[in-house]
Amino acid sequence: MTSRRAASSLGCLFTLLIVAAVIYFGSSIVEVYWRAYQYQDDMREQATFAAHLSNAAILTQLRAVADSLDLPDEATIISIKRTPTTISIEAFYDEPIELPMTVRELHFHPHAEGPL
Repeated sequence: MTSRRAASSLGCLFTLLIVAAVIYFGSSIVEVYWRAYQYQDDMREQATFAAHLSNAAILTQLRAVADSLDLPDEATIISIKRTPTTISIEAFYDEPIELPMTVRELHFHPHAEGPL
């Protein structure tokens, strides 16, 4: 009869615990960045079609997108600047993410420019 050491099974359990924690906290970070990317992408789309849309229509669309993505309220404060040849759309907002024993604020500045 041979004796088995429990150290290897505890090491495996510890590794699985670390992997699970990384996946859990990493998924929330990825989700925040994914929503920021979607918001940025919609801003680019609005800038592309801005020649056919009013500022009010662009604001309405982008605010609806920010609401549907569940972004903070400050993401709906959108600046639109038009010149005779270009349009610039931008916003600033912060998203809190919870990490072990701390909460971090991620700062986002989605913006888009396009010709008119």
